[in-house]
Amino acid sequence: MESRKQSLEQDQILLNPILKTGKGFYLAAAILLAITGGAAFAYFKQFVLGLGVTGLSRPVYWGIYITNFVFFIGISHAGTLISAILRLARAEWRRAITRSAEVITVLVLFFGVGNILIDLGRIDRAIYVIYHGNFHSPLLWDVTSITTYLTASSIYLFLPLIPDIAILRDNVKKRRWLYRFLSLGWQGTEAQKRRLEIGIAVMAVLVIPIAVSVHTVVSFVFAMTIQPMWHTAIFGPYFVVGAIFSGIAALIIAMALIRKAYHLQDYLKPIHFNNLGILLLVMTLLWFYFTFAEYLTTFYGGEPVQLKIFYAKLTGQYAPYIWSMFTLNFVIPFIILARKKTRTIAGTVVASICVTIGMWLERFTIVVPTLINPRLATGTSFYHPTWVEALITLGCFAFFILLYALFTKVFPIVSIWEIREGREKALAEVEERIRTYLPGEVSGEGSS
Repeated sequence: MESRKQSLEQDQILLNPILKTGKGFYLAAAILLAITGGAAFAYFKQFVLGLGVTGLSRPVYWGIYITNFVFFIGISHAGTLISAILRLARAEWRRAITRSAEVITVLVLFFGVGNILIDLGRIDRAIYVIYHGNFHSPLLWDVTSITTYLTASSIYLFLPLIPDIAILRDNVKKRRWLYRFLSLGWQGTEAQKRRLEIGIAVMAVLVIPIAVSVHTVVSFVFAMTIQPMWHTAIFGPYFVVGAIFSGIAALIIAMALIRKAYHLQDYLKPIHFNNLGILLLVMTLLWFYFTFAEYLTTFYGGEPVQLKIFYAKLTGQYAPYIWSMFTLNFVIPFIILARKKTRTIAGTVVASICVTIGMWLERFTIVVPTLINPRLATGTSFYHPTWVEALITLGCFAFFILLYALFTKVFPIVSIWEIREGREKALAEVEERIRTYLPGEVSGEGSS
């Protein structure tokens, strides 16, 4: 009991965001709330007047909203997938970052789905998915896979939260009723710990294929059509790679903000940013490979309807978007992350901001140019987002950041019990594990 008390005092800084709220938080929350309010007004205007207040028309029925949908679903790979892989790989440096990653997944999925509802124009039309659902349509596959992913990710976020909620129940006076309810009677017995470890391990295995399937299915919404530059077999893995790419970038940005705001320099160390920076570098190269393969096959095929979009992207009206995307997703991150000297906290954050913007541009250039130049020509088409779409998009980002910040005021954003476990057990476990890798007498087998 005494050692637990000492350990909690050692990690008191992790409880401080819940116990104390400074003026800076209220100011930031007010700004984010004001932007969200502006977006709510814009959506109300769209709801009353219809989609005519947007730049959407025939044949460009998808624009910024669907771009946001694909982007946010991609960002969701920041949490569950990365966290699950690190847990299964028993990467000890994961302990301080998994919670912040898993929260991103659960929250951002709502914004992905929300943009679909906004794109419908009339939100009541969503009920047709239930009334007239048809599993021959990839759109229903999307609904099913995202619902499954949201459910699995929520469970995967909640399970490792239980011991920390019990700590809050026993040490924090505010919201004690909530913590008592959510802690599910956790007392930290050996039997409870064993069941928790099994539950987390099972969910970690389950969520990986679910996460991969989600973005694959999102790509099917495009690839299952015969529209030029959409109807390609590479879209499944291409979307998954892009999702993990943007997810890691979002995680690095979130970690940097948390570290700065809550003074968690002792928990989120340069080594965490360095390791994630290396992962981001790998994904940068993979993204380049898939992008190059996609464009090369389109060019070599020489199909006129495909080449029309190809040249519109590379040399036409979408060239500024494409080359900005290429610079932000490959040139700048590669230059920063390839050198250990520049793979610092600041360097990885700059690279991540570039990747986040670049990946949004990538989604935009996938969605819009093809719709403007469909396989069956419909005359001259154009799409220019209006202020309504821009404000709603800005509001989505602001509201997401606000919800993320509010989460940190209710639950520890760094897992206290996992940090404690790392101090108490991980060093010995890692030493034991390394011994099993080495030739000669193997601990455990040798002693048996």
